[in-house]
Amino acid sequence: MWKSMFRSVAERIIRSGTLKVVFPDDSSFEVGDSTGSPVTIRIHAPSVIRRCVLNAELALGEAYMDETMTVDGDDIYGLLDLMTRNLDDAEDPLYRKILYRFQVLTRSLAQFNPVSRARRNAAHHYDLSNDFYTLFLDRDKQYSCAYFPRPDMTLEEAQEAKKRHIAKKLLLEPGMKVLDIGCGWGGMGITLAEDHGSVVEGITLSTEQQALAMNRVRERNLEDRVAFRICDYREVKGRFDRIVSVGMFEHVGAPHYRQFFRDVRRLLERDGVALLHTIGRLDEPGTTNPWIRKYIFPGGYVPALSEVMQAIEKEGLSVTDVEIWQLHYAETLRCWRQRFEDNLKAVRGMFDDRFCRMWRFYLAACEVTFRNRSQVVFQIQITRDKNLPPATRDYMYAVRDQA
Repeated sequence: MWKSMFRSVAERIIRSGTLKVVFPDDSSFEVGDSTGSPVTIRIHAPSVIRRCVLNAELALGEAYMDETMTVDGDDIYGLLDLMTRNLDDAEDPLYRKILYRFQVLTRSLAQFNPVSRARRNAAHHYDLSNDFYTLFLDRDKQYSCAYFPRPDMTLEEAQEAKKRHIAKKLLLEPGMKVLDIGCGWGGMGITLAEDHGSVVEGITLSTEQQALAMNRVRERNLEDRVAFRICDYREVKGRFDRIVSVGMFEHVGAPHYRQFFRDVRRLLERDGVALLHTIGRLDEPGTTNPWIRKYIFPGGYVPALSEVMQAIEKEGLSVTDVEIWQLHYAETLRCWRQRFEDNLKAVRGMFDDRFCRMWRFYLAACEVTFRNRSQVVFQIQITRDKNLPPATRDYMYAVRDQA
């Protein structure tokens, strides 16, 4: 029964391209239209068949991690690319639609992130090891979407371009106080201080990030202008001329959006500007992939633009610019994935093989999701005074990035 149901699910999904499935008893089948390079998966445990039928989003990643499902040539990227290219035209059976509706109804529980839980969630991902992230990020350790005005840019050039683009949207002047919510390893805050004369306070919930960020501050003798500390956004005091948040909003959780923007309003001067850079979805509000939620980003959620806008509006703030980046994150992830593969031996020296397979699955899954599905990046400029930014967007592009 489970084998026939597995085949039925595969036939519903794979219409374009070719997928071959080999079961533990060596029986097999093919689905698709026989075009493209075929992808072959081999299932080595009967339980995987049942689990994939019931909850493929969770079971597929776990089976790859545990090697109870393998891909010929270890082409996990090819498998995930094939699947995501077909998902828009796939129709879920009734039982999977019911499961999805249940996940939507209960998502508030999964995204409930009080301060204590937010700290644990951050540690789960960001406190793995600074040396580990060095293996695949750019030199500045920007762990968020890079900006590629030119397709031939290196990762380092594109991350610098991202920081310049954000700085333009912040309309900075020397001496302005800037709050960096989710400062990571400090690259954005240090750039705003060194290149724009800002006085920066950065906050993170990762002890590993904070320690390295402060070391970078001391190496540059910026202690009088930059400080990074362990702090939740709900605990920050004071007022700031500018607020920037890059790649942190995905960890807030939909139940806390009103609180987040209430605090932005509380912390932002009346003539201030805030810039929110976050992964987003172009379709309606949904849920977090269960494998990503369990293994990579517990408590995380990628919002629809409608969810973000509603929360901003209800807290009395004005949206003065929205920019949507379609494929920039796919290119960023391509760079990360290639560097991760190039340094796989070093990763194995830090963690076990299961961890390596988990991260190979994570990086590949995220890249194909940005290429083939509805995920993008939103950059949202927010003010308390809608008349504060210039009337046109020329100031963002007056000097094109030449790096």
